[in-house]
Amino acid sequence: MPIDDKEKEKNKEDSSREELSYKLSGVDVDAGYELVQKIKPFVEKTRRPEILSGLGSFSALSRIPKHIENPLLVTCTDGVGTKIEIAREMNNFSTIGIDLVAMCVNDLVVCGAEPLVFLDYYVTDKLDVDTASKVIEGIAKGCEEAKCSLVGGETAEHPGSFPENSFDLAGFSLGVVDENAIIGQDGPKNDDILIGIESSGFHSNGFSLLRKVISDYKLDLKSKVQNEQIGDILLRPTNIYVSEVLALKKILEINSISHITGGGFLENIPRMLNKNQKAIIEHDFTDWPAGHYFEWLMEITNMPKDNLVNTFNCGVGLVIAVSESDEEDALGILNQSYFAKTIGRVEERKVNEEAISFV
Repeated sequence: MPIDDKEKEKNKEDSSREELSYKLSGVDVDAGYELVQKIKPFVEKTRRPEILSGLGSFSALSRIPKHIENPLLVTCTDGVGTKIEIAREMNNFSTIGIDLVAMCVNDLVVCGAEPLVFLDYYVTDKLDVDTASKVIEGIAKGCEEAKCSLVGGETAEHPGSFPENSFDLAGFSLGVVDENAIIGQDGPKNDDILIGIESSGFHSNGFSLLRKVISDYKLDLKSKVQNEQIGDILLRPTNIYVSEVLALKKILEINSISHITGGGFLENIPRMLNKNQKAIIEHDFTDWPAGHYFEWLMEITNMPKDNLVNTFNCGVGLVIAVSESDEEDALGILNQSYFAKTIGRVEERKVNEEAISFV
């Protein structure tokens, strides 16, 4: 074949190939644009008056709230872990966005900070606009409840390097606290009362263990425990405690707070104490609205209670330390929103004593 004919044949083959593009590589930019348009209405509902920039800006601008006289910035980041897999199996993505916000802002408010802005990171192999919009709508609902602005985020497609039909989430929150009103700087005082505030259930921790239980015991997520589907129980969104803590802070002195997350009681309650203190805790599942979920888990697995309190919140999502003289007022205020009760007290710890003990 003459050289010119070979060249013509090659050009013909090249023209039949799909034009090289970002979409051909697995990243759909148009889907990203569609997602931004779809989430704008519920993102706009989270806008605080301090926010100067709009959705779609390269970065977010915010003033410091004027009512905070000596502002310190407080930052937190977290995710929702393998709870995402339960959402995928149940085909219900409406609550994990709330979890994402809660896991961050509950950590912020432990020091008395007011959440100001929130950003999310959503990474997937291929963007499903409907799924992503449901997740981000949940994030916006969480931000509304926490009274912080969803100012932006990042949606990333990782074709070929991220598992097919999957996604992961991370959240980032910025808050502000008055330097003269930080909670927990000096820790609690000996003889302080410890008040527990109810969780909604498993929140967003221990799901690797929960998924192992589901697999090992061949549990059906659609089967029921006391008229609730197991999958729905597991997808109950994490309680957001921001409004309750900030309201209580205005009325009385909160000496310390612990957010009960991964590691349960045994890891998180000691974090609110000084090194020479211990917490004496009285805990019974039946005392708590969500306690029967943990009783069910213990019954089907024969898991010792020690393992549960070392992994899960066991019905208690937040623990606060106040003076005994403020106990009644604190309980009165907290019980207007969530069930709360006294679960123990702070005492001096002797050498070789554990930081937490149960009675």
